[in-house]
Amino acid sequence: MNTVNSDAKTVESFGDEWTRFDQSGLGDDELRAIFSDYFRIFPWEALPPRPVGFDMGCGSGRWAKFVLPRVGRLTCVDASEAAIKVARGSLAGFDNAAFLVSEANATPIEKASQDFGYSLGVLHHIPDTASALSACVELLKPGAPFLVYLYYAFDNRPLWFRALWRASDLLRGVISRLPPALKRGVTDAIAALAYWPLARLCALGEKLGLNMSGVPLYYYRHSSFYTMRTDSRDRFGTPLERRFTRSDIQQMMEHAGLERVSFSDQQPYWCAVGFRAAS
Repeated sequence: MNTVNSDAKTVESFGDEWTRFDQSGLGDDELRAIFSDYFRIFPWEALPPRPVGFDMGCGSGRWAKFVLPRVGRLTCVDASEAAIKVARGSLAGFDNAAFLVSEANATPIEKASQDFGYSLGVLHHIPDTASALSACVELLKPGAPFLVYLYYAFDNRPLWFRALWRASDLLRGVISRLPPALKRGVTDAIAALAYWPLARLCALGEKLGLNMSGVPLYYYRHSSFYTMRTDSRDRFGTPLERRFTRSDIQQMMEHAGLERVSFSDQQPYWCAVGFRAAS
């Protein structure tokens, strides 16, 4: 693989993550609910019959599982060979899936050939997010939609919330450098001691009629412990992480050649979709 825009340690980290958390331990109902959160704003109605598209950074193939029945062909791309191996196994029942070990800037997919594309929770884990986003857009036909999810910079949160994240990011800097087995143990402990109690507190508060949306980890109030362990491993075990404001993302998308950019106003933040401008 010709590496142009990726971080080797981060690619290795995700290979380990998806090998351990291949999502086979997660029920379809929960996985579908998470998928719906990401794809809430995706314009399915704008796609042609039997569309051809790509999943940039497919990981375990958990989102492709729900996209494949709706499309003609989907190319699942990931920089990690281990992740692609997991995705192949997860999606073995589909005959319209293709697989590529490649990073965004080096994919052999023909430019201007795709009816749609998406990249969820991936482009903020590479050195040059803007360049990778532009490379994804180049693969699209004019007018084709692209859905992206990038970690937010807590731009819609109060100062204390942002300060709490900064403290947790210092912790991530230490944990992400640990050997894989130790890293898994520590992130599992974080899931048990932080994610689970706060999430269940939010669920209880909602039942009592309280507005808990400002509490950290509120998004996980209905999640299984499996999801919490997966996301704790993702959040604290990944060496390279970048965050962007809504304005940052809008500017990157427009600079990459997307127009009619719109954002979801619900968690997870930020999910945005745009359409490739006509050349």
